Amino acid sequence: MAEETAPQQTADTGWSALLQPAWLSAVSVLVGGVLLHSMNVLMLATVLPSVVEEVGGAPLMSWTSTAFLASSIIAATCTGYLASIVGARTVFCAGALIFGAGALVCALAPAMGQVVAGRFVQGFGGGLLTAMAYVLVRNTFPDRLWARAFTLLSGAWSMSILVGPMVGGLFARYGDWRGAFFLVAALGCVLALVALLALPRAATAGGAPKVPGLRVLLICLAIAAMSLSAVVGQPLGKAGLFVLALAALVAILLLDRRAARPLLPSDAFSFGSLTGAGLWLVLLVSIAYSPIQIFLPIFLQVLHGLDPLGAGYMVAGASFGWTAVSLVVAGFSGDRADRLLMLGPMVMGLGLLGIALLMPLSPVLVVLPAIVLAGSGMGACWAFIAHKVMTGARTGEEDIAASSVATVQQTGFALGAALAGLVANVAGLSGGLARSDVASAALWVPACFVLAALGAALVGRRVLRLAA
Repeated sequence: MAEETAPQQTADTGWSALLQPAWLSAVSVLVGGVLLHSMNVLMLATVLPSVVEEVGGAPLMSWTSTAFLASSIIAATCTGYLASIVGARTVFCAGALIFGAGALVCALAPAMGQVVAGRFVQGFGGGLLTAMAYVLVRNTFPDRLWARAFTLLSGAWSMSILVGPMVGGLFARYGDWRGAFFLVAALGCVLALVALLALPRAATAGGAPKVPGLRVLLICLAIAAMSLSAVVGQPLGKAGLFVLALAALVAILLLDRRAARPLLPSDAFSFGSLTGAGLWLVLLVSIAYSPIQIFLPIFLQVLHGLDPLGAGYMVAGASFGWTAVSLVVAGFSGDRADRLLMLGPMVMGLGLLGIALLMPLSPVLVVLPAIVLAGSGMGACWAFIAHKVMTGARTGEEDIAASSVATVQQTGFALGAALAGLVANVAGLSGGLARSDVASAALWVPACFVLAALGAALVGRRVLRLAA
């Protein structure tokens, strides 16, 4: 009997079971939601130089990313509360509509300030989309198919490597960057309608969890202060805003450790615990990676005359390196996996240094290996960093430790974007996109973030000692 039932069990847990007609529409909606969110990162990077050329606002370029990431963090902290009141399906549909509304604000923006506002709205909708996609997997499919459903959602991030630059590049090439945002707005509306028909109605739950409003406000304050420091002219003002950002981050940790429902583990950012040091590693590698997708398209278009599509796909080399190397090392374990906690950040540092030194040289393809190298370093270590954070969690904090990886990653990306904007403006980019100013920023932005990668390598060494 066992021999007769084994094939049936295999079929029930295979791809054919997940992709059967009854669930295909739900699978498509969830993957589409994650793809809509992820493709916009590279799409924006591709069209951003065209946006600056038409509406100005070069000093605010990094704000388009920090605003998006900050509101994504806010959305992530609110999803449990919202889902308990109106249900996961409704939250997902609302996220798609909010994302589309933010894209519409960007499409109609007369100045960079409105583009930043639209990106803030988009970030909140995108945060709801991605968070609810994972919740709806549990509500929609039997548990034997969860692993394959999660694999498809992860694959959407890899698909964005191709889709994002293609969409942004094609519209920017023909001088219509606004059309890219109009398209995204339309896709958001279509996704909301299809989701309403395809996804199961989720029951609401009593006892809605409390939104950690003060801690969310402090996260936004830290990111906003770091972003404002990029455009304030006085050195004393820059220093004051930087100190304010650090103070807000410290206050978040102190409040979170006393909270009844903490966002982070009780030993978060402690160098004396595996989870605490691991979260430092998450933060530092995220900061080191963040400037690649914001400023590299601008450097490539101004210094080498690439069109938006070509620059977008050059920058996508970093995402390709991340994805490809992560697949190669996925089966590593033991000492081989542990060594990547130091080797990965070091490779990132080499890639960033290569970008800084090779960007001015011709032909432009000489910088491509450095871009791929920076992404490959991230792919080599990321999964093992997350593993260390979760395996080192204190008893009863396993779920909090797991969810904190995404929270700290998003915070690192946002802080890194703000710091990149600060360095770029100090290097001369605040005056516009003159070739000499861009050349100076192209050297100093990636060169400064080598320090974050080296700091991550040192923390990786600490993590290895704690694990031993």
